[in-house]
Amino acid sequence: MTNDGIRPAVAADVPAVKTVTDAAYRPYIARIGVVPRPMEADHTANVAAGKVFVTGEPVIGLVVIEVRADHLFLDSIAVHPDAHGRGVGGRLLRFVDARARERGLTEVRLYTNALMWENQKIYPKYGYEVLERRVDGPYDRIHYRKRLD
Repeated sequence: MTNDGIRPAVAADVPAVKTVTDAAYRPYIARIGVVPRPMEADHTANVAAGKVFVTGEPVIGLVVIEVRADHLFLDSIAVHPDAHGRGVGGRLLRFVDARARERGLTEVRLYTNALMWENQKIYPKYGYEVLERRVDGPYDRIHYRKRLD
């Protein structure tokens, strides 16, 4: 276990990673008109590459992160709807910050669909600022960054 009960995912976690991701993102399909990209991710490859970190037994939340040259990219964060309101998302976001700092990175970046307005209320509370809004294919995305001290 790493800090706060968050650990690297292993191959045996792949079904849970898919279940939690699908449960977290499925409600957005009707609203945004396309399947959210995290639902189509290759979870097996992401776990094998060491990009996925999970929390809970059984798994109730996860992040998919990728180290980039000048920042840590938060590719996906998912909390099972049954676990909403328990602080799981906040713990995962703090973990991402800690991971970036451990690697000497001073910034975390992410994006969210413009129609996932709930996220636009959450990320600023954790220190994220809007960089830009950009359409990528069928996705209208708001890009965020958080500068770490």
